[in-house]
Amino acid sequence: MTSSPSFFKAVFAIARKDLATEFRSRELISAMLVFSMLVILIFNFALELNPDARRTVTAGVLWTTFAFAGTLGLNRSMAVEKDRGCMDGLLLAPVDRSAIFFGKAISNLVFMLLVEMIVIPMYAMLYNETRIFQLEFFGVLLLGSIGYIAVGTLLSAMSVQTRTRDVLLPILLFPVAVPVLLASVKASGGIVAGLPFEDYVTPLNLLIVYDVIFLAGSYMSFDFVVEE
Repeated sequence: MTSSPSFFKAVFAIARKDLATEFRSRELISAMLVFSMLVILIFNFALELNPDARRTVTAGVLWTTFAFAGTLGLNRSMAVEKDRGCMDGLLLAPVDRSAIFFGKAISNLVFMLLVEMIVIPMYAMLYNETRIFQLEFFGVLLLGSIGYIAVGTLLSAMSVQTRTRDVLLPILLFPVAVPVLLASVKASGGIVAGLPFEDYVTPLNLLIVYDVIFLAGSYMSFDFVVEE
């Protein structure tokens, strides 16, 4: 990967374009928020549990919500480029194509984190769960989101070329993202339950390893995916 100033300018130009377009229309974030809130409300009414039991499902409920909302955002962000014919223009730009990947990944990560920052207070209010407001929990949230977005951006670029992209992306993404989701749930659950650091350090380390592998693998294969 080149480290020239033009590469970083291209990355941030793509990310800035996506963010500016979304903040003008608010279509993607609105859809992700509405979907996330509906999922949280459904779980709230479905899981009529005592406080101790609710604490055990907190990590699973939150990561299920974030995974579905993130998939919705990933699908939409690439579909917009394809439908408007912008993807061809990006591929023809005189920059390393990995800049497209990192630019799209940054904007997708920002969208997902914004949704998470709105959903978490709502979850805490409905479930009366305040243990999620910890620095360690937000650190796991960031690491899990990075891994999920890294592989999701790659697979969304692959599935957007097909007619069944709305269905194909979840089918491709969820099996591949299982390691990230499982490690995130285990680490988040340990933090919410108040366990000592030694009890959830293993899934945390696995999450970091998965993030590095997914970022490197997505970077190395992105050029071949968009070439097809």
